[in-house]
Amino acid sequence: MMNLRFNFCFLVLFTTLFISTHCLGPFCLPEKHVALFIFGDSVFDSGNNNYINTITDYQANYEPYGENFFKYSSGRFSDGRIIPDFIAEFAKLPFITPYLHPDYHHYTDGANFASAGAGALAETHQGLVVDLKTQLSNFKNLEKLLRKKLGDAEAKTLLFRSVYLISIGSNDYASVFTRNSNVFQSSSQKEYVDMVIGNLTFVIKEIYKKGGRKFGFPNMAPLGCVPLLRAINPGNKWNQELTTLAELHNKALSEVLQKLENDLDGFKYSIADTFTSLSERINNPLKYGFKEGSIACCGTGPFRGINSCGGKRSVKEYELCENAGEYVFFDTAHPTEKLNQQLAELMWSGTLDVVGPYNLKALFELI
Repeated sequence: MMNLRFNFCFLVLFTTLFISTHCLGPFCLPEKHVALFIFGDSVFDSGNNNYINTITDYQANYEPYGENFFKYSSGRFSDGRIIPDFIAEFAKLPFITPYLHPDYHHYTDGANFASAGAGALAETHQGLVVDLKTQLSNFKNLEKLLRKKLGDAEAKTLLFRSVYLISIGSNDYASVFTRNSNVFQSSSQKEYVDMVIGNLTFVIKEIYKKGGRKFGFPNMAPLGCVPLLRAINPGNKWNQELTTLAELHNKALSEVLQKLENDLDGFKYSIADTFTSLSERINNPLKYGFKEGSIACCGTGPFRGINSCGGKRSVKEYELCENAGEYVFFDTAHPTEKLNQQLAELMWSGTLDVVGPYNLKALFELI
């Protein structure tokens, strides 16, 4: 009887494993496995800038970054996890490793190409970051590696099922004001936004050519309201011109995604209304479990908006709050882990008033 029970249990276990997994070359994955590929800037960078020749303005691999979750500074611009970490958790994936990490080569779960400070325009912080088109080049190199390791058919299946998460543009707009650029002497706001959206559209289409079909985006946050931009604006008021650029970007992004859905067979997308979600939390922090919506947890100066968190940048003095979970912003321009979790939950399972036409959960379930 004991032997029969053992054989039956072994058969059930074997059958379960056989049904629920499939193998891509040497890698055995859950059936209907969906990988996550991430592109963008510091909101999504999980540590790529640790491995490039840059300055500390574009790095977060020192205290107090990361310490409330990881207990060390991983390179994420937050006190803990960032939005892609939560999305990976919801999708039952491990944290997606930075593509530039020298010791990581298991890409069947995806890869993170994002670089803090990056823009859709190559000129944005040029030479100090990995711009969006270079991130695309890295993805294409990875696509070749996947085809070599898995074979063409399996690599195609993996890329087709994957979700591609992109957050880009904020540095293209903010740098106009933080660096006193004269770009608007030669271009209108609309023309500048069109350049940003044009580069983003090119990258989306190139990923599509490589098999990508499911794309997720947070729309542009109200950039003029972040501590960094308020600290440098006369009277420390909201920078309305920058916020207007964000609104123009969001309108153009929505229009181009609708067009791509019509023009590209099988193209599906999710766009979350980060602009409204963040504005609500800045204006009504108590409603969402925060105590402070305008002042950063870490930094110095008005609203702690001077970019000194950690004391490794040009300004060494900084203040650090006692409980980052009470704050919307961790440093001058980046969310706390608590806000990242709230925004990720809206992207993952939010209703049509905050995300559409699909939420990310629905995209992951599309096979």
